[in-house]
Amino acid sequence: MISLDFNFNVLTRDLSLYLENQVKVGLFGSGVLSLVLGFSAAYAYYYLISVAKKPQLISGGKKFYQFLRDQCPVVSEIYYPTFWCWESRIQTVLRPFVTAKPGELIRAEDGGQISLDWFDNDDSASHPNAATRPTVLLLPGLTGTSRESYILHMVQQSRDLGYRCAVFNNRGVSGETLLTPRTYCAANTEDLEAVIEHIQRTNEDAPLMAAGVSMGGMMLANYLGRKGRETCLKGVVVFSAGWDVFECTASLEKPLDRFLFNSYLTSCLQAGVDRHKSVLEKSYDIDHVMKAKTLREFDERFTSIMFGYPTNDDYYHDASPIHRLKSVQVPMLCLNAADDVFSPSHAIPVEAVKQNPNLALLITCHGGHIGFLEGLWPRQSTYMDRVFKQFAKAVIEQGGDLNDLSS
Repeated sequence: MISLDFNFNVLTRDLSLYLENQVKVGLFGSGVLSLVLGFSAAYAYYYLISVAKKPQLISGGKKFYQFLRDQCPVVSEIYYPTFWCWESRIQTVLRPFVTAKPGELIRAEDGGQISLDWFDNDDSASHPNAATRPTVLLLPGLTGTSRESYILHMVQQSRDLGYRCAVFNNRGVSGETLLTPRTYCAANTEDLEAVIEHIQRTNEDAPLMAAGVSMGGMMLANYLGRKGRETCLKGVVVFSAGWDVFECTASLEKPLDRFLFNSYLTSCLQAGVDRHKSVLEKSYDIDHVMKAKTLREFDERFTSIMFGYPTNDDYYHDASPIHRLKSVQVPMLCLNAADDVFSPSHAIPVEAVKQNPNLALLITCHGGHIGFLEGLWPRQSTYMDRVFKQFAKAVIEQGGDLNDLSS
């Protein structure tokens, strides 16, 4: 491997001297053209040396590591972020803008209802038999639904593979009526368990895998940590999950990230509370909840109380998947970007993954939170989409090679 030692300060100094010379030549005519070309060359050099890099692949077992290298070539390719928006916050903000069938309502044990959106893919050429057609369960992020761009992209990728998709919408977020004073959180996996059992009963001969994004990925990881081998899922892929909620929350409370993301997400959660106020106000101080300014304040006043935690710290500890990774017993691939402000790099569980042969972690230098944009104008698939498609196909069609990863 060739290592290039790049000193950006030296390049900046040389570029400044160059530009100064060009100014002396004249700001019009060839001087301007030379200035533009010089800057473009410097930017391209910086991009190729410091931005475009191969992701880091980490696994607790050689068998899973080699499986990914063989079946998912994307894990070994250089990731080229969109050159004009590779910075993490820009990728995170732009993703929703550049990139159904009526839902089924499932009744939960407590009397609540869960919305499940289906794409059956009845025109599948590779899997024409509906009884055995592979199913992919998709879990959106904190306030997401089946209408999110990243979910629609994965539905499209699944359709291309000939698979069926089901999207799990958390209680109260997809337009359905909230029947009980309970919503959802990353630590509670009861609704997810009910959905998985329902899908298995409905399509008992069809292989089932799952993909979770952000909080959906946290919920999936917590589910696997609790269930161990007692799950019908053949494999799981998780994108941009927050592994340690304490660290995620602290990161989002930094001034710029609080302004860009924290306040917005808090207002989205409050909008959901207000939408179901008639049901929730009997059990919670809604006025106090609506005055929350951050996610932490919202969780202190609403989420932790709803799910019976003595303190918000107890809830955050229980919601952090990092504590359950050692118990995961089915193949799980996790994609994170090192520059994700929602899941800071120092909190990515590298050492925990190394201790479990069922886990693999793919870390890109850039990509932001659910961004992973690539290409000149990223309106088509993203790096995240390509990871999803290759891993889903590998698990469904070559999954036998993943049996007993501990061997």
